[in-house]
Amino acid sequence: MSKRSAEILGTFPQVDEAKLDRRLAEALGNSDHKIVVLDDDPTGVQTVHGVSVYTSWDKAAIRAGFAEESRVFFVLTNSRGLTREETTAVHRDIARTLCEVAAETGRDYILVSRSDSTMRGHFPLETETLRETIEAQSDLRFDGEIIFPFFKEGGRFTIDNIHYVQEGDSLIPAGETEFARDKSFGYRSSHLGGYVEEKTGGRYTKDNCTYISLPDLRAQKLDKIAEQLIKCTGFNKVIVSAVDYVDVKVFALSYCQALRAGKRFLFRSAAAVPKVLGGISTIPLLTKGDLIDPTNENGGIVLVGSHVNKTTQQLEALRRSAKPISFIEFNQHLVVSESGLAPEVARVVALAEENIKAGKTVAIYTRRDRFDLPTKDKDRQLKTSVQISDAVTGIIGSLTVRPNFIIAKGGITSSDVGTKALRVRKAVVMGQISPGIPVWMTGPESKFPNMPYIIFPGNVGQIGTLKEIIESLM
Repeated sequence: MSKRSAEILGTFPQVDEAKLDRRLAEALGNSDHKIVVLDDDPTGVQTVHGVSVYTSWDKAAIRAGFAEESRVFFVLTNSRGLTREETTAVHRDIARTLCEVAAETGRDYILVSRSDSTMRGHFPLETETLRETIEAQSDLRFDGEIIFPFFKEGGRFTIDNIHYVQEGDSLIPAGETEFARDKSFGYRSSHLGGYVEEKTGGRYTKDNCTYISLPDLRAQKLDKIAEQLIKCTGFNKVIVSAVDYVDVKVFALSYCQALRAGKRFLFRSAAAVPKVLGGISTIPLLTKGDLIDPTNENGGIVLVGSHVNKTTQQLEALRRSAKPISFIEFNQHLVVSESGLAPEVARVVALAEENIKAGKTVAIYTRRDRFDLPTKDKDRQLKTSVQISDAVTGIIGSLTVRPNFIIAKGGITSSDVGTKALRVRKAVVMGQISPGIPVWMTGPESKFPNMPYIIFPGNVGQIGTLKEIIESLM
């Protein structure tokens, strides 16, 4: 990190974190709320361990989540890969089921809509759908929505209400990054209040948002922050600045005060909030000994679908590895051809299996050059992306040989590999192999039972991180 960036992140007063942790553990221990995290792609578990991820949201799955001893469970919606209509239907269904299970069990809950730390996703559609459906189905009323995209492991910081993305040694306002130019979920404003106003079409304004400042968080002005929350009404937005986990913890203490006062909020957050609200500890990073079966002599497989610049740079770094890695390009541009992508899938699967059986790790990647569809319709563009993802995912689904490890790079890609190719219904998060890069243990019902599955977000890690992880497993 540059000297200037380090200065910015280090200008705030330090907090006695051990004392803070004790106070927060007591506050969370006095709450019986189940924390339900709806995750729009599988990367939301990139800060937790020992928690369950359900890939369906039927009543049996939600009831099982409520019955667990763990304070928190995740439901993978993969809604970032869905159209607006599909997303609306999914969130209505989940909200109705939540109301039914909460009523049957007599258990209250805190609802977190976990999404991208670079603010791509169906906002405000998802949280507004949840609010409207829950309020129509029950006596619950939401006073506000907490906007909290901080994610330290990925270099996402909010300072004076401006959200930043760390790129190399610099902190870049999010609205100036490639993520803000996303074809489906683009935006202009780096100021979170401005982002809210932009995305809601002015229904919620920048001036009327409630802002939780870093100076107040570091000074631990718990009562002041709690009072700000208590005054919130009408589903207005609460913007939280943060540059470290201590900021999330201080906020959580004030939030617990507001919760005890009868206030109710929806969270729209990145991955830091579920970890803190769930009281989940930090554990060492996972190693080869934790993940690799020494009796399996096959090679591993890496599937690279993400097209953000960081992923392309990580792929190029991987090419420079001295390890025996075979690179296979998947030509997704054939999606517009008459025969479609099926012949391409068959070609790549045959090559991959030949190498894996020979003990070589295979890196399969989509063509790095983009192509534009002759339409500006965002839903049509999204559907084409899903077609491509289905084809790429089909490579894993078609394997007849069990690889020694599986890594999927990119949010939609990793979700579809987990749910469609590996057919996981419930996974347990083992932890992280690198900061912000989670590992699932697949369930007995999956294509490859009890296999560590590494979910590598497209926008996380340094340029050498993919190479380092793969080399550590070989």
